[in-house]
Amino acid sequence: MPIAIAPGRVNLIGDHTDYQGGFCLPMAIDRAVNVAFDARDDARVVVHSEAGGEQIVAAVVEVLAERGRPAIGLDARVTSTLPIASGLSSSAAFEVAIALACAEVANFDLAGRELALAAQQAEHRATGVPCGVMDQMACALGVAGHALLLDCRSLNVTPVAIPRDAILTVAHSGLPRRLADSEYASRRAACEAAAARLGVHSLRDATPAQVADDPIARHVVSENARVLRFAEALPARDLTAAGALMLESHASLRDDFQVSTPELDELVNLAMEQGALGARLTGAGFGGCIVALSVRPLDLPNSFVATATDGARVIAKET
Repeated sequence: MPIAIAPGRVNLIGDHTDYQGGFCLPMAIDRAVNVAFDARDDARVVVHSEAGGEQIVAAVVEVLAERGRPAIGLDARVTSTLPIASGLSSSAAFEVAIALACAEVANFDLAGRELALAAQQAEHRATGVPCGVMDQMACALGVAGHALLLDCRSLNVTPVAIPRDAILTVAHSGLPRRLADSEYASRRAACEAAAARLGVHSLRDATPAQVADDPIARHVVSENARVLRFAEALPARDLTAAGALMLESHASLRDDFQVSTPELDELVNLAMEQGALGARLTGAGFGGCIVALSVRPLDLPNSFVATATDGARVIAKET
């Protein structure tokens, strides 16, 4: 029985930029959603998952049918090593893994960007959350040992090597993160309104001077610049500069974009006290996790060291 594997992701820098056509730098991590599957003789798609997800499965099947997938059924069983509602893209990984299993069993060509876009469309349809494409792109296109510099306008992806001595620790704040219950949609609407006021297609096209008096827009513009600087610092092994950019990013998300929480701030401070070079909330905020950059191990509560891994793929089940 084959298994569709879709990793979660941790975003090193660049949050709330993807839906404004900006830049971000996620990496696929070595925790994943796994879907073991077999073909059926009818057109039914039957998925067994302790975490539920019936609406997402239905949306994935519907979206793939619209893209031309033959109506071939499957039986699937979902397991996961990825914590749910942690801001590590468990939903995106679930969507990508289900889409990949559905495509594979029907011999339907779906990979890379098209796989990510189909999964994003399914999330919009199932949850109503107007998410950007970063999560699904990272899950689908991850490269082992690398982060991904993602241009969310062109959807170009450039792998960025992570130095071997860089330790990336992910720590959970203890607050579950569910975008449907957060102010994510209102933040996106505020960004769109700011772009409209400025007469630009998106805040990707705005200048620092144009957004100096608008904290929400100011975060997006300054964050895009930080992502590009971080993408230069990382392969150059300038971890001190990379860490400083992470701290600037967290401060911007906390003070300008206002999506941090006291628990996330406390974890960032704790990481820095233990010798981290930088730390920031990762993902959309409102709870979930932080990511810290260091060159020696950190002892943070409810944490693990994340390793950059390859993106979604189908493997034969181990015997």
